[in-house]
Amino acid sequence: MTSARKSRKPGKTPIGLEQRMSLTGTGTFDWDLDSGAVSLDASSHDLLDLTPDEFGGTVASLRERVSSEEIVRMTFAVTEAIASGADCYGVYFRAHRRGGALHLVHARGRILRDEDGRPVRVVGVIRPAAGDGTELAAVDPREEHRQGIALMVQGTTDALSRAVTVDDVVAVLSGASGLDRFAADGLVLGLVEGDHLKLIALVGQTMQALDELKLHKVDESLPLAQAVTTRRPRFMGSLSSPAREYTRLGPYIEEMRLDSAAFLPLVAQDRAIGGLALFYRGRKEFTDADRNLCIGLSGIVAQSLQRAMLFDEERDIAKSLQATMLPRGVPEVADTEVAVRYHAAWGGRDVGGDFYDVIALPRGRIGVVVGDVQGHDTHAAAIMGQLRIALRAFAGEGHSPATVLSRTSRFLAELDTDRFATCTYAQFDPATGIVRAVRAGHLPPLVRHVDGQVGVPRVRGGLPLGLASEFGMEDYPEVRLDLVPGETLVLCTDGLVEDSGLDLDTGIENLAEVLRTGPEPAEELADHLSRALWERWGSSDDVALLVLRRLPDPGTLQEPRIHRYVHQADPEGLADTRAALRDHLASWGLRSVADDVELAAGELLVNALVHTEGGAILTLEVLTGPPRRVRLWVKDRSSSRPRRRSPGETATSGRGLLLVEAVASSWGVEPRGEGKAVWCDFSAGED
Repeated sequence: MTSARKSRKPGKTPIGLEQRMSLTGTGTFDWDLDSGAVSLDASSHDLLDLTPDEFGGTVASLRERVSSEEIVRMTFAVTEAIASGADCYGVYFRAHRRGGALHLVHARGRILRDEDGRPVRVVGVIRPAAGDGTELAAVDPREEHRQGIALMVQGTTDALSRAVTVDDVVAVLSGASGLDRFAADGLVLGLVEGDHLKLIALVGQTMQALDELKLHKVDESLPLAQAVTTRRPRFMGSLSSPAREYTRLGPYIEEMRLDSAAFLPLVAQDRAIGGLALFYRGRKEFTDADRNLCIGLSGIVAQSLQRAMLFDEERDIAKSLQATMLPRGVPEVADTEVAVRYHAAWGGRDVGGDFYDVIALPRGRIGVVVGDVQGHDTHAAAIMGQLRIALRAFAGEGHSPATVLSRTSRFLAELDTDRFATCTYAQFDPATGIVRAVRAGHLPPLVRHVDGQVGVPRVRGGLPLGLASEFGMEDYPEVRLDLVPGETLVLCTDGLVEDSGLDLDTGIENLAEVLRTGPEPAEELADHLSRALWERWGSSDDVALLVLRRLPDPGTLQEPRIHRYVHQADPEGLADTRAALRDHLASWGLRSVADDVELAAGELLVNALVHTEGGAILTLEVLTGPPRRVRLWVKDRSSSRPRRRSPGETATSGRGLLLVEAVASSWGVEPRGEGKAVWCDFSAGED
């Protein structure tokens, strides 16, 4: 009896989510904004009285049950939400049942964005809304039609008002809402290039069939070209007759299964600059209102295209001017890779003042510089050209980096301008790896070490060029860096690290992280940094980038070799270096000497870091002999020779060289330019 009573309680029966939505007449949709594809669940098909075969998988294919004006209302709500930065939107629209009866539907969606904030998808629900919008249901159909036209024009105008380049215009017309703005099933956009009409956008599921006609003469052999030639629109309620009239178009019309089309000339300032074709399925005629709407929309597109074409032309001129002021190439440098990049800002037409240069110097050295002249106009570009030439001349005379910048600052101060400039200049000796760097109000360089870690050297800076001379402060402190084989130096302007939402320190940290994970070759690394940072920030500023990599020196299979730089301010550097020595000796089959080499390296490195200024360069190599041995080098910047001491029994230091002498078969000291190198050998018995 108890069991029977329980079975009669309907509230206890589980109801799944899909069944709950079906019981309430609620359906779901998923709209891919990149492809324009829309998917509806079974409940949505029932609500809209559509069979799966009747729904073509796009917003436009809803016209079987939803009028063009209502589709415009739906897409306008989405585009407005996207433009305002909102995450959600809601909109009411009418749908026709199979028998012709109208019913009110409400759609609510959420806009999903990718990691860059770009809207890529809309997911949501639709439900019956019979009691929600009595005021909407009471709207006069003629007024509703006028509202639909107004929304269509407003939406297209707003979207195109943000288009700057021709590519931007094409993106508006070919995006997920492009066809919906015109309530069309297909769209073709062409631009006049000399005697030809070049199709630059083919939008719609079957429009790619026209790709074979992408470039054709502006004549009367095709209806769009004819509209451009005559500058008169042509509306075709049926395409069966035109298929016979235009023999070249006939096969494509049959393949695309289209019913009607509007061919519209794009005229701006009394000149036909292109043509716009709109294709429809299910439409059999064009009313006067339809014709006026198409002509009005084509006028908006024409004005936007003309503005964009003018912008692109000015941008090309500006970029060409900038390119002529930058070096045509970089000199070949022994055992070194140098890659340079200049990227013009995407967001404006003005020329920037960013620059780079690679200068051949006496005794096989090179000078490298990256800088930025204040301002973004032709005056900044002109100053940049003069400044680069002056700096190149002073550097070529063989002056020190500090003198090069002080003379360049004086040169800029004497020009008839109120502009200043920032830059980082360095002289590099590929034979020794020594870099002497100076900085004039600019970003510091970054160095990627052989272990993949990235450091930001402390290069003390002076005032920007020009300002330094005006204030009588032309001293530029020079800092020495040591690049061991395999290490990379990066110089750049602030466009690579600055963004409106980030401070400079955070931008440099981002650059360091991208540099750490980038490829080894200089050219590939330059491209990697550009893609990961310059394009990521939206490219609102120019960028000059220089990557200098000292090629690795691995020795040979018989005589392998490694190099490492140990920083004075890096407490973990010693431990990392000892671990690296042990790993390499094991890979070379020389584990038997690993303990002795590690002990000697630790003592020599500590001695160099404690008693000298700056870091130390460690080299480990195998010498085949005879006899075969392992040689350890530790180079520092001090010319003082290490002294063997006799510490007392209670002394806590002074035994370093005694330990080295005890574990090494031989050792010695050699002068090396401004410093010295301590070496010690170990007999290399096989493991």
